[in-house]
Amino acid sequence: MTELAPFALPLRVYIEDTDAGGIVYYVNYLKFMERARTEFMRTLGYDKPAFLAGDRLLVVHSANTRYLRAARLDDGLQVTAQVSRLARSYVVFRQCVYRGDELLCEAEIKVACVRQHDMRPMPLPEDVHAALAAKT
Repeated sequence: MTELAPFALPLRVYIEDTDAGGIVYYVNYLKFMERARTEFMRTLGYDKPAFLAGDRLLVVHSANTRYLRAARLDDGLQVTAQVSRLARSYVVFRQCVYRGDELLCEAEIKVACVRQHDMRPMPLPEDVHAALAAKT
C-alpha cells in the first residue's frame, strides 16, 4: 500500500513570528501547524461555521513537539499535515515544518471532537470521519 503524501501549506516567516534573536519563537510553530490543519480540513470540505452550529468543537487534546532546527526571519517554510491515527472521537495528525528539505520541527497533535456546551467527547460527524479515513 502506498502512503499518501501529506498536505503542505507554504508559509513565510515574518518579524511578528520571531523573538529578539531573529529566530521563530517556539510557540509559533504550533500556530503554523494550526493553519496547516485548518487548510487541510478545508480541502476535505470541512465547514467550520456549520460544524460549530451543530454543537461540536474540534479541540487540541495534546501536542508532542520536537524542535530540531531554527527558522529565521523571511524563511520560506512548508508546513505539512497528515492523518496518522483516526478513532471515533479524535484524530491524530503528524505535522512537520520544513525549510526546503530540512526538517525544522515535528509534532503529533491529537484533536478531539467535543460537545460545545459541556466539552465532553462525542463522535466525529460521519462525513468528517469518512473524509479523514480516506486520507489515512
